[in-house]
Formats: sequence, structure tokens, C-alpha cells
Amino acid sequence: MDKTTGGSALKGVLFVMSAVFLFATGDTMTKYLVERYPIAVVQTGRYLVNVALLMVIMMPRHGFSLWHAQRKSWVVTRGIILALASLTMGLALQRMPVGETVAIIYLAPILVMLLSGPLLKEKVHPAAWFGAVLAFGGVILVMRPGGGLDTWGVIFALMNAALSTAYHLMTRVLARTESTMSMLFHVAVAGLVIFCVMAVPSFPTTLPPLPDLALIAALGVVATAGHFLFTMAYRQAPPALLAPVNYMHLVWAGLLGWLAFDHIPTPLSLLGMGMVLAAGVAVAVRAGRTR
Repeated sequence: MDKTTGGSALKGVLFVMSAVFLFATGDTMTKYLVERYPIAVVQTGRYLVNVALLMVIMMPRHGFSLWHAQRKSWVVTRGIILALASLTMGLALQRMPVGETVAIIYLAPILVMLLSGPLLKEKVHPAAWFGAVLAFGGVILVMRPGGGLDTWGVIFALMNAALSTAYHLMTRVLARTESTMSMLFHVAVAGLVIFCVMAVPSFPTTLPPLPDLALIAALGVVATAGHFLFTMAYRQAPPALLAPVNYMHLVWAGLLGWLAFDHIPTPLSLLGMGMVLAAGVAVAVRAGRTR
């Protein structure tokens, strides 16, 4: 029986809404920055702040256990996959609006659900397949030919969805043996190392001015705070309750893309984004009832 109190459930929902707002804010900040500077430079700053914050916050409590992992190669591979996802997200945002990009990458939760059956031997309800079809239809409307989206931007967004799917499936497997803090720390370190190497050719000729350096640092703080709130949410309420709230990310992304870049999606793109949103929420709610 679920013993979550009403107050805790409300806190969980508010934490997730705040977390996905921060994620959408991070997407908007990333788009602004990667249109001006190499993605590797932006992500190096972001991961550097991420690692520094984890060291300051987590190292005193967890010590060197942050480095411990029973399946080190898998944990490191998971970090590399997320770094590649950050790279493809930046490449997509260089070429496309925030809202449309986020709509496409939200294929990932649907793909995780569908692949968890054959790969992880989890039961997938038939209704989930209808939700998957609805979500795919919505994404097709968003990235339809003649819709004005950059072809390479769409390709990079789809690559991001595939990488995110692999990342979340690996997370489900590794959660059985690895601690959350260890996985979080390895992800941050792997991303920092990869983007530092990639950024070497860009330094120092493309070093951003102080205001933009501050914005890159803020991006690291926003990303870390978002993941922290996300973790806190799942301590307050069950996943079945919180999963549909994740799709507020789509709403925030559309609003922030409009406010920051004055971009308003076409009616067909809005319809497609709405279909992805409806499919994701419906599938999450159905999964919660099944549990």
C-alpha cells in the first residue's frame, strides 16, 4: 500500500514541476550559448560547475564512496552516453527552436517503455502501444517535411532521443547494484573529461566574455539544481504519481522559447506537441494504475 501523505505527494509534484522548469530553462540557456560558442566550450563549463557542486555538497557526506562502482565499465559507459546526448542536444538546439526540439526528444520515455518489455522483461500494457503510436504521430507532425525545421537539427534530436533511451534503460539496470550518488558523480566526471578534450582546440580563441562565462556557470547550477529537485521529488511521492508531471517540460520549453526567442510554433507543430504531451501523460497514468 502507498503510504505517501497528501502533503508529501504535493511536495513531490511541486518538486518535479520546478525541476522540469529548470531543465527547460537550461535548454533555453543552452540554445543562446551554443549559437555563439562551440558546444564543447559551453558543456565544459556546465560540467565543471556540476562536478564542483557535487564535490562540495556530496563529498563531505559520502567521501570516496562516490568513486565506488560494482560495474565500473557500465557506469562509465552510461556517463559517456549522457555526454553524447548533451552534445546532440546542443547540435539540435543550434538549428531548431526549443519547443520543437524538446517535443522530439520526448520520444525517449515512450521508447524506454516499449523496449523495457523485450530487454528488461517488464510487462507493457496494450494501451501503451496506442500511446506510442499517438506520440510518434505527434513527432511526425512536428518534424514533417515543409515544416521549416532544419533537417540536421531533426536528425540530432532523434539521435538524442535514442541516446536518452539507452541512458534510461542502463539506469534501470544499474540501479539494482549501484548507488544514486555514485552514478550521478560518474556521469558528471565523464562529461567533464569528454568535453574538456573536445574543447582544447577552441581555447583560448573562443573564450567567452565574463557575462557569458557567468551564464555558462549558471547553466551548471541550473542543471545541478534540477537534478537535485528531481531526486528529492521521488523521495516524497511514488513514480506513478510523478511521471505524468514530467511532461510539463514540453509546456515550459514552448513558453520559454517564445519569451526568449519570440518563436511561436505553427498550428500543426502545436498539434504535434500536444499529441506528444497527451500520449506521454496517458501512458504514465496508465502505467501508474497498472502498478
